[in-house]
Amino acid sequence: MSGPLPIGSNAPDFTAKTTEGPIRFHDWLGDSWGVLFSHPKDFTPVCTTELGYMARMKPEFDRRNVKIIGLSVDPLESHHGWAKDIAETQGTAPNYPMIADADLAVSKLYGMLPAEAGESCDGRTAMDNQTVRNVYVIGPDKKIKLVISYLRYVPQPRS
Repeated sequence: MSGPLPIGSNAPDFTAKTTEGPIRFHDWLGDSWGVLFSHPKDFTPVCTTELGYMARMKPEFDRRNVKIIGLSVDPLESHHGWAKDIAETQGTAPNYPMIADADLAVSKLYGMLPAEAGESCDGRTAMDNQTVRNVYVIGPDKKIKLVISYLRYVPQPRS
């Protein structure tokens, strides 16, 4: 795996199924700034709170001509169920598209998963997808302006 794309590189274009219908990323972005944020698996507790927070913040992004879009390594049907869970637990359902990356294509395209990760989310855990935790800020010129990568800390039992 080469790691997430570097600042200044072109944000790869892709087509994907989302919770708001199919998109071609560059067309969807148009002349707006964009924030693409990714998560390793639906229904994970921290990711659930992050998606609820982004939904509450969306009006501020809209005011600034910034489109937000999430990605999780799960199928579309799972995303719809997760959106209901987010609404129940966070008080706000996602009001932005969530990319269904069930075939891992976008995660690989953006360097978050290695090519040898397979071609399906089936059987993959949040730990298998732990490197799919990135935030990309993309300019209207379709160049990556900021990358934030982080891993969830998993405490190890003391012996």
